Amino acid sequence: MKDRPVLVLLTSHWLSMLGAALVTLAGFSWLFVLPLNIRGGPVSNPYIGLLVFIAIPIVFFVGLILIPIGIALAKRKVTENLSQVEDRRTAWRRAGIFFGVMTVANVVIASQLSYRAVEHMDTVQFCGQTCHVMKPEFTAHAATPPHQAVACAECHIAPGATGWLKAKMNGTSQLMEVMFNNYARPIESAMEDNKLVSSAETCEQCHERDTPIGPRLRVITSYKDDQTNTRTQTVLLMHIGGIHGAHLGPGVRIRYAAADKKRQTIPWVEYTNTKTGVSQTYLASGSTADSVRSLPVFEMQCVDCHNRAAHAFEFPERAVNQAMAASQIAASLPFVKKESVELLKANYAEPIPKAFSAFYLQNYPEVAAKQGAEIHAAGAALAAIYERNVFSDLKVTWGTYPNNLGHTDAPGCFRCHDEAHLTADKMTISQDCGLCHQLVAVDEASPDVLKTLELTPANRN
Repeated sequence: MKDRPVLVLLTSHWLSMLGAALVTLAGFSWLFVLPLNIRGGPVSNPYIGLLVFIAIPIVFFVGLILIPIGIALAKRKVTENLSQVEDRRTAWRRAGIFFGVMTVANVVIASQLSYRAVEHMDTVQFCGQTCHVMKPEFTAHAATPPHQAVACAECHIAPGATGWLKAKMNGTSQLMEVMFNNYARPIESAMEDNKLVSSAETCEQCHERDTPIGPRLRVITSYKDDQTNTRTQTVLLMHIGGIHGAHLGPGVRIRYAAADKKRQTIPWVEYTNTKTGVSQTYLASGSTADSVRSLPVFEMQCVDCHNRAAHAFEFPERAVNQAMAASQIAASLPFVKKESVELLKANYAEPIPKAFSAFYLQNYPEVAAKQGAEIHAAGAALAAIYERNVFSDLKVTWGTYPNNLGHTDAPGCFRCHDEAHLTADKMTISQDCGLCHQLVAVDEASPDVLKTLELTPANRN
C-alpha cells in the first residue's frame, strides 16, 4: 500500500472496485465509438443507437456513483490503510491530483455522453424503431410528405425544459408498459391520451396563422369497379383561406365537447367571434345541456382537422386509386380495381401477390400469360399498401386511426357540419359544400378545365 493512496481508495470496498470497472468499461467503449459521436446522425441499426447513446451512459454514471459509495462504506479501512503510508500528506495530494484529473476527464466524457443520449432520444429512429410498438406510426410518418422530414420531438415535445421533462416522464411510463406487456393495442394517439402539445407551440411555429392562403385546385383521380377500370376525375377549388379564417381567424374561438376519446362524436359546439360580437352554442340532435355537461371540453386548434398531418394512414379505395394513377398498378388489367380493393380488405390466408396472381391465372389465363410483369408489379404494390397500413399484432387495421381532414373516409368535417347541431333558435352549422370548395368537375372522364389550364399529371397541385 506504500505511496499508492489511489489504489487504497479504489480497492477499499467491492462497490468502489465495481464502480471503477464500470467507468473503465464505459470509457473505453465511448472511445471506441468516438468517431460515431463526432460524425453525429442516426446509426444504421436502432439497437446500436440504443447501446451507444443510452446503455453506455447509464453504465458510466452508475460506475461514477458506486465509487464514492464504496469509499464511504469502507471509511475505517481507508483510514487504516492510509495511515500505513509514510508520507500521508503526499499521499493525499497524489490522490487529490488523480481524482481531480479524472473528474475533469469524466465531466468531459459524461457531458458528451449525456448530450448525445438526449439528442438520440429526440430522433425519429429512437421514437419509431427502438420501440417496436410505434412501428405503425413510424411507417406512416415515413410515407407522409412533407412532414416525414420533421423529427417526432418537434411536434410531440413542448418547447422548453418543462416540455422536455414531461415528455421523458411520459416516455418512462410507456417504457414500463412495454416491459410489462400491458400497453394499449392499438397504441392511442396523442389526442386520445390527452398528451397532445398545443398546435400554437408546434404547427404554428412553421405555419403562421395569419399567413394569407389563396384557393387551391385539387384533382382527384378515381377508377370504377368495372372490367375496364373506367378512369374519372373530380376537380375541386378548395377555399383554404376561408376554411382557416372561419375556424381560426382573428377573434374566432371555437370550443367543443367530445363524447369519445377519438373525438369523432361531438355533441356540443360553442362559437364566439369577438370582432363581430357573434356568440352561438350548438347542441347535436338528441343531446341536452345536462348530457354534455360532464364531457371534456377542448378549444379548437389545427390538429382537430389535421390530426394525421404527419402520420396519415390510407384506406383501400383511395390507396388503390393513387397506385393506379401512379402506374404502380396497371389499369389495363381487367377488374384490377375491384380485385385489388377486395384483396386488401380480406383476411386472406396467403400472401397478397400470390392471391392476386391466382385470380388472373384462374379467370383470365390469356391476360396472365401476356401481362405477367404487370401482374407481378401490381401484386407487389398491393402488398406494400397493406404492409404500411395493417399491423395485425398491434391491432391496427383500416380505419383504426381516422383522418379528420375532409369527409370521405371518416366523418371529419361532418362531425360538426351535419346540420343536426342546433342553437336554441334552431340555427344549424351549415353543410353547404360551397363553404369549403367549389365543384368544378365531378367524376368526368376528361374535365375540360384541366385542358384549359394545361394541367398534366406532373404539374397538378
